[in-house]
Amino acid sequence: MSFTIAIIGRPNVGKSTLFNRLVGKKLALVDDTPGVTRDRREGKATIADLEFTIVDTAGLEESEAESLTGRMRAQTEAAIIDADAILFMLDARVGVTPTDQHFAQLVRRSGKPIILLANKAESKAGEFGAQDAWSLGLGEPLVFSAEHGVGINALYEALLEALPEQTALRNEDEDEDASPLKLGLEDDGSELDLTKPLNVAVIGRPNAGKSTLLNRILGEDRLLTGPEAGITRDSIGVEFEWTRRDGSKRAMKMFDTAGLRRRANITQKLEKLAAADAIRAIKFAEVVVVLLDATIPFEKQDLTLVDLVSREGRGLVIGLNKWDLIENPENKLRELREEADRLLPQVRGCPVVPVAGITGTGVEKLMEAIFKVHEVWNIRISTGRLNRWLEPVIEKTPPPAVSGFRIKIRYMTQPKARPPYFVIFGNQLDALPTSYERFLANGLRETFGLHGVPIRISKKGSTNPFHTPGKRRIK
Repeated sequence: MSFTIAIIGRPNVGKSTLFNRLVGKKLALVDDTPGVTRDRREGKATIADLEFTIVDTAGLEESEAESLTGRMRAQTEAAIIDADAILFMLDARVGVTPTDQHFAQLVRRSGKPIILLANKAESKAGEFGAQDAWSLGLGEPLVFSAEHGVGINALYEALLEALPEQTALRNEDEDEDASPLKLGLEDDGSELDLTKPLNVAVIGRPNAGKSTLLNRILGEDRLLTGPEAGITRDSIGVEFEWTRRDGSKRAMKMFDTAGLRRRANITQKLEKLAAADAIRAIKFAEVVVVLLDATIPFEKQDLTLVDLVSREGRGLVIGLNKWDLIENPENKLRELREEADRLLPQVRGCPVVPVAGITGTGVEKLMEAIFKVHEVWNIRISTGRLNRWLEPVIEKTPPPAVSGFRIKIRYMTQPKARPPYFVIFGNQLDALPTSYERFLANGLRETFGLHGVPIRISKKGSTNPFHTPGKRRIK
């Protein structure tokens, strides 16, 4: 049986460091600056034979409910409600502070099992500070060091004691890998695997409304939002099921990311870390939603982000957020779609969907566009269909001759998808102009409906067995 553990404590006591150690990856941003974590971040943790969900939370601080720190605290309190047990962490080098005492009462009122961790206790000063933790009334403190892994065995034993029912069933879970619906080798020519969650990253400039839109999709205030730009720092992945128009359900994992500014404007270390985390989310995604502010669309940074998605080979959907603020929306949408084709020829025809995260307008259309692009991203076109298309195209518009040599394209095939990747075979292909490759790519896109995905083309020429490299031919 799976269970959930929330890590709770004031800022800068080492919660994210512990989170990263338990999940075995550096998922959460870690820095000496207090208050790095703002949203709840979940991960799959493992200690020996225990597997569970671990939740990293924002540092608890006393503040007004409407302030940013107040909204952060509300997210942490929600994590406490959802958790089966709580890891309450304090800095053993500092000892117990009034803030620790205040929030110890908060977690005690939750009625959940509590494990007290005296972190940063690898030194003598930390060991003495750990003894002070008894004053919180939360039981025996575990002398711990998330940075060095000290105390992991003690934490394992504490989890067994705190959650005897959940941990007793840890070896009785059934294997759910039953005949997956894998379509990679089926006649439809798709590499689509419906048994795996669809990974989607939402990126954009700061204050484009990414977190607000994801909260609307999820149907709850799962992510921290507000009028301040740059609230999100970590790339937060949230798993859920979306019910499609036909009633079918699709497992998904959507990533909220930090707003990405121009690289020259990023000077602070934390923003650099957040930007790197957002770019990492793009690399792990299958489809990326580039969310634009519809009131100021297609800024230079928006075009840069679309180009990044294309270079990474991910499916693309452009979302026009804050559509409720647009006057004469029909004409504006037609204008922006034409502008997208003009400014972004490498992804010509990609879906451009108007949405409003505040009201929920267009959310269903956005999700259907994501599913459609994902299907296209996985598509494989048979060699026969490709060459029935290619032959008349070459006959009508043959490749240009280069230095008196005729370039001959014999045939084309698609060895893989994700994104669609094509190989053309022939003679003198090293001299094939880039403009002709773009011509072929545009033809493939329009003929086979490959909208919203980048197209990769490589060339493979035949070799002349009588030609010796480096030896000039005698005339």
